Amino acid sequence: MSPSVNSWMRLTAILLALLLLAACANDGPSREEASSTASASVRAIATAAPSASATPSASASPTPVAVPPGLTAATVTRIVDGDTIEVSIGGQKFKLRYIGMDTPETVDPGRPVGCFGKEASVRNQELVLGKTVGLEKDVSETDRYGRLVRYVWLDGRMIDTVLVEEGYARAYPYPPDVRYASLFAALQAQARQAGRGLWGPACQSPTPAPPASGCDFSGSSQPVIKGNISNSGEKIYHVPGGDFYDETVIDESKGERWFCTEADALAAGWRKSQR
Repeated sequence: MSPSVNSWMRLTAILLALLLLAACANDGPSREEASSTASASVRAIATAAPSASATPSASASPTPVAVPPGLTAATVTRIVDGDTIEVSIGGQKFKLRYIGMDTPETVDPGRPVGCFGKEASVRNQELVLGKTVGLEKDVSETDRYGRLVRYVWLDGRMIDTVLVEEGYARAYPYPPDVRYASLFAALQAQARQAGRGLWGPACQSPTPAPPASGCDFSGSSQPVIKGNISNSGEKIYHVPGGDFYDETVIDESKGERWFCTEADALAAGWRKSQR
């Protein structure tokens, strides 16, 4: 082989070696380096945006609902029955009667315990005992017994209406304090239609069958004795010819009713009018 050929072959080998070195220099990072870079990127994303499944931080305690403006703050210290409570206002205690409703009797020694009366007292206790409530006045300051008469508010709800809506009380408008009379009537209608509490089967007395000779005073199956409930809650029945018979209007939504015989009225807890 001639010297010129050897020189050409050595030159070619050198060129090939240079080309290989250049190619290696242009290669990307090694597999280990690439993996390290990707891991760093994932960690950065995770730090910047936590996953949706992360446990949320505890929320702040709910802020107590303040007594609405214009109401008098009072603390309920005792439950008398379903519609009467004792409150403390500025350190002075008052007995208070809810406005617009009436619950069955439980504490009057001269009257029998009414159906659902004890349940109404328990529910009233659950709702307000030991709590700070807001008192809203209508027209009257007190009733004839010296009790404050007020609407009682708690957490945005009027407790008077809650007891009617749940069937523990009847709507009982008592003029002149009738600001929410239509609301009470509507809530009672809903409770009655749903058969809640006082309007359920447990408190519904079956209507006795008229005697063979017919009802008293009418001589037929038509009951004409008026079972009225006075403003003080007393149950009095009136017979035709009585002084107050014609002017007495029966409102069954208040628990008033018609009787076939005087015996039926007495058995149901009504007494006869003295006039």
